Amino acid sequence: MWIIYLIGVKIYGLIIWVLSPFYDKAKKWTHGRRGLFKRIAHEVDSREGSVWFHFASLGEFEQGRPVLEGLRALRPNKTFVITFYSPSGYEIRKDMPLADHVYYLPEDTPGNAAMFVRLINPELVVFTKYEYWPFFFRALASNNIPLYLISAIFRPNQVFFKWYGSFFRQTLGYVTHFFTQNEESLTLLTHLGHTNASLAGDTRFDRVVALPKTCKLIPEVEDFVQENRVLVAGSTWPADEELLAQLHRKYPTWKIIIAPHEIHEDHLRSIEKLFPESLRFSVLSLEQEVRKSKIVRLKSKILIIDNIGMLSLLYTYGHVAYIGGGFGTGIHNTLEAATYGIPVIFGPNYHKFQEANDLIANGGGFSVRDEGELLVVFESLQTSTTREATGKVAERYVQENAGATRLILNHLVASDTMNN
Repeated sequence: MWIIYLIGVKIYGLIIWVLSPFYDKAKKWTHGRRGLFKRIAHEVDSREGSVWFHFASLGEFEQGRPVLEGLRALRPNKTFVITFYSPSGYEIRKDMPLADHVYYLPEDTPGNAAMFVRLINPELVVFTKYEYWPFFFRALASNNIPLYLISAIFRPNQVFFKWYGSFFRQTLGYVTHFFTQNEESLTLLTHLGHTNASLAGDTRFDRVVALPKTCKLIPEVEDFVQENRVLVAGSTWPADEELLAQLHRKYPTWKIIIAPHEIHEDHLRSIEKLFPESLRFSVLSLEQEVRKSKIVRLKSKILIIDNIGMLSLLYTYGHVAYIGGGFGTGIHNTLEAATYGIPVIFGPNYHKFQEANDLIANGGGFSVRDEGELLVVFESLQTSTTREATGKVAERYVQENAGATRLILNHLVASDTMNN
């Protein structure tokens, strides 16, 4: 089975290489790994032990960030290495001060894994959610390096629980300890014979719970919003934006802030076609242009955010949130909105996200399948009394589920690893 897996890794890398001249993400994925080992050997002193955190992408980084920050505070003199698999994580966080070194994760082959582990010489490794790389995990176990999975989540339909999944089940055996998000994941691991697991919860709650108290105000957005009711649409895709355009026609007095998941020029222009009188944030952020666009700014009801990294601050201006991705592979982060005490709306593909299921069950979130359902939900949220009551439910849900980071750090402190 490992041969089939290795062939699959090589074929995937080849496909990305072939696509790299035509797609920016593929180009970054390929170029970011070129000469990687030479760069690591030059930058990292392998004689000193490091702490290694790996994240698939930006979302997983935000999920594991509280543990990273806590561990960094506990071991301020240690070298911290962060890796990302996806360009959407690496390109945004490659210069972050929490890490001494940030790299792309090399392809998961026996040689790459052995070389990478030797070069960074980790004493402790933390992976987040569901990143399982068999050869990297085996290399860590072969060198007796403790590996922890935080915010781990398992479902019965995953390959680990299939009759043909023995190779991947073996990968789980290399993990020192699992910190699961929910009871179901803990039960599934137990059925596979893994007793090295504990229920900690989702560390994303710890990341977002403090946002309302620490967020910085954005003068340009305040100037745009003024006293209007506002819908903040985060991480949207074209299908979401089509729906929002229909909503805007029905409720033209509401202002909408759209923060698309991808901000390449073609996507931004497609949004502008849906909302001809929209305004880009980059225009507001230029002092000279602000003065010139005063009338346009006051007239426009749609603000398009054409940068990355601002979304978690935008929800403070919202009366209702719409989270994108639900008409594709799955919704994006609902907790960043819920923590501000506002109702959360999203598309139909939410079932694999525990927090979305919980928000719906508690009455703080709503799933919609089409324009008709969106209009019904939005109509129900037109009174401030209803919005505030619904938002309080969402906010309380976030607050009640915080604390996973403390449990994880307590376990690490009690382990031999943290006593070095």
